Amino acid sequence: MSDNVNHPAHYTSGTIETIKVIQDKMTAEMFEGFCVGNVIKYVTRYRKKNGVEDLKKHAGTWIRLSKQ
Repeated sequence: MSDNVNHPAHYTSGTIETIKVIQDKMTAEMFEGFCVGNVIKYVTRYRKKNGVEDLKKHAGTWIRLSKQ
């Protein structure tokens, strides 16, 4: 079963998850900005797009950022 919050199938079809490639190509500061932008995106759209799933993605992004 696909985990649309933490590991969406469309981002994990290769050997390296897309978020890991993005993080590898950015400085820590750039990646932090990327994550903050994603949080803003998920919180802003959650009522009109994926509901609670987008709020879970928001939480997952903060957890990823805190592990940096």
